[in-house]
Amino acid sequence: QVRLVMKAHSFVRENVPRVLSSVKDKSSTVPIPRISQYLYFLFAPTLIYRDNYPRNPMIRWGYVATKFAQVLGSLFYAYYIFVRLCIPLFHNSSQETFNLRGLVLCIFNSILPGVLILFLVFFAFLHCWLNAFAEMLRFADRMFYK
Repeated sequence: QVRLVMKAHSFVRENVPRVLSSVKDKSSTVPIPRISQYLYFLFAPTLIYRDNYPRNPMIRWGYVATKFAQVLGSLFYAYYIFVRLCIPLFHNSSQETFNLRGLVLCIFNSILPGVLILFLVFFAFLHCWLNAFAEMLRFADRMFYK
């Protein structure tokens, strides 16, 4: 929802000044964007609205399949991390009585799996997922990290 609010803000911020200036100049045509431009913007991996974006001439379906396979692999690896590193740790701690030492050990033993999951989420969503949708939409500007 935050992403959609940011996209709506960008859309309004880019179009309201153009509409107001054309009304102020009493122009006969008001530059209102088409619905197709707005829908493309909603699915494109960018937060800055433009009427036209640079586009690739064709879709590389092998690249899209590779990126979705990497997302799937990241999900399986995250499952493996939870099963091997997190679940046994918390299963054992739930059977013991509460003490501060056990809590601190549980937290410190969860740091490494938490960081690995964070890296997996970054890789799976911000790299693979956005690149796959950018390729399917033929979106040519792939500077997600800048």
